[in-house]
Amino acid sequence: MIKAAIVGGTGYTGVELIRLLSAHPKVSLELLTSRSEAGVRADSIFPSLRGISDIVFSDLGEDTLSKLQACDVVFFATPHGVAMKQAEALTQAGVKVIDLAADFRLQSLSDFEQWYQQPHACPELLKSAVYGLPEVSRESIAKALVVGNPGCYPTTAILGLKPIIEVQNEQSERLISERIIIDAKSGVSGAGRQAKLSLNFAEASDNFSAYGVVGHRHLPEIEQGIEQLLNSQFEHKVRFLPHLVPMIRGMFSSIHLELTEAGTKVDWQQRFEDSYQNEAFIDVLPKGAFPDTRSVRASNRLRIAVHQDNAQADLTILVVQDNLVKGAAGQAVQNMNVMFGMDETLGLNFAPIVP
Repeated sequence: MIKAAIVGGTGYTGVELIRLLSAHPKVSLELLTSRSEAGVRADSIFPSLRGISDIVFSDLGEDTLSKLQACDVVFFATPHGVAMKQAEALTQAGVKVIDLAADFRLQSLSDFEQWYQQPHACPELLKSAVYGLPEVSRESIAKALVVGNPGCYPTTAILGLKPIIEVQNEQSERLISERIIIDAKSGVSGAGRQAKLSLNFAEASDNFSAYGVVGHRHLPEIEQGIEQLLNSQFEHKVRFLPHLVPMIRGMFSSIHLELTEAGTKVDWQQRFEDSYQNEAFIDVLPKGAFPDTRSVRASNRLRIAVHQDNAQADLTILVVQDNLVKGAAGQAVQNMNVMFGMDETLGLNFAPIVP
C-alpha cells in the first residue's frame, strides 16, 4: 500500500482528496494536517466523510514533519507558498510531492514572483519539477519527485488546444491565427472555501460576473503550456477571461480560433478524436453534440466538442470539467497513479453524478 498524507485538508480540494484517496484500493491515508483544526476529526467538519474516513487532523509541527517523511507521497492542498518551503526536506527523504497550489507550476521565476507576489523558496527544486498534465507529460511525471498540479482553467485550455498545436507543428505551417481567445466560466467552489463577500449566496446567486479582466495568474500558465509543454513552433497571443457563474462546481471553457486557409482544409473533429482516442478521461463528443458541466460533475472526466465553420474560417473548442476533480484533486490522484506506475484510472473510474 502507498502511504499518503495531505497537508491542508480543510478546503474543497482537501476534502475531495480525502474522498478519493479513501476509496483508492492501493492507498492508505496516514496523515492529514491543519493548524487551525488540529485534533478534530475530518468527518466532524465534513459530514459527507462519516463512515468513509475517521482520520483526525494533526498540527504541522516538527513531529509531524518526521511523519510526513515516512510517507510515500504528500499532497499539498494549501495556499500558494506553503509547499515550496517543505518540499526539499520531503524529497531528500525520498517522498514524492504533489502540490495543488502554484508553487511548482511556472518555470519562470520572474513570472512566479510577478503573479504570486513572493520569491520562490526552492528555485533549484523547481527546475526538476514536472507540470502534472498526464495527457501531455505522462513519461516525465512517471520519473518525477515533485509534480505541480495544473490550475483548473489551464487544464481545459491546454488540453483544448493540444491537438491543434500538434497538427500545426506536424505540418509546419500556421493553421490558426496568432490570436487565441479563451472565454471561461467556473462555479464558486473554484474560489475556495472562504468567507468572502463576493462568494456569499446573496451576492453570487442569480448573478454572473467577470473577474481578472486586466490579467489573471492562470494566463502565464496557459502561455507556458502552449510554448513549452506543447512546444508550439508558432507565436500565439492569448486573451483569457474568466467568469464566475452561480453554480457550485463545474467549469466551461470556450476557445475561439480563426483558421487560416490551410486550417480550413483540416478535419478538426477527426484530429481531436485521433489525438484522444486512448485517453481514459478525455471524451471527444460526436460532431454536432455539445457538452454541459453536469455531464462531468464529481468525476475526473473532461469532455470536448469541436465546431468547425469553414465558411467563416472559425474553429470553436468547447471544454467542460469538474473544477474540483479533473481541475484539482482528481488530477492529483491521476498524477500519483502515474508516479507510482499504477493504472492511471485506479480510484478514479467512476461515473459523473446526475442530476
